[in-house]
Amino acid sequence: MTEKNDRQRRACALAGIDLRVCPRRSARSAEAGLRERLKELSGERRRFGYRRLHLLLGREGWHVKWKKLYRIYREEGLTVRKRGGRKPVIGTRAPMAIPQGPNQRWSLAFVSDSLSDGRRFRVLCVIDDFSRECLATVVDTSLSGQRVGR
Repeated sequence: MTEKNDRQRRACALAGIDLRVCPRRSARSAEAGLRERLKELSGERRRFGYRRLHLLLGREGWHVKWKKLYRIYREEGLTVRKRGGRKPVIGTRAPMAIPQGPNQRWSLAFVSDSLSDGRRFRVLCVIDDFSRECLATVVDTSLSGQRVGR
């Protein structure tokens, strides 16, 4: 037993009270500076979690165990900020207009298959949506933008 515990035990025995009811000094007052610095760092570095903040505090001279830092981090309500998701679509999309004559709207479609020896080839089809006529087909084993543009 340490000297401090012995003194406390003797003082409680003299006063005739149980050791468990003796007030104990809180260690939380020493955490006030740590809490403030943790809040400042988490405000500056919003994408940092408690583990990276623990490393930053260690570099600044705060030697705190990660479990204690995590407890303080949770008590202060500090969390990594969530990134924003997709913005909701405003309104409804207008339906695509039905073509009233030829050459008003075309569709492009890629079709692929393989030869008997295992080599693959692709076909690009350009189709007129009104007449359903195939305007062009480009066939090759590798279709690049230059090859299609001809």
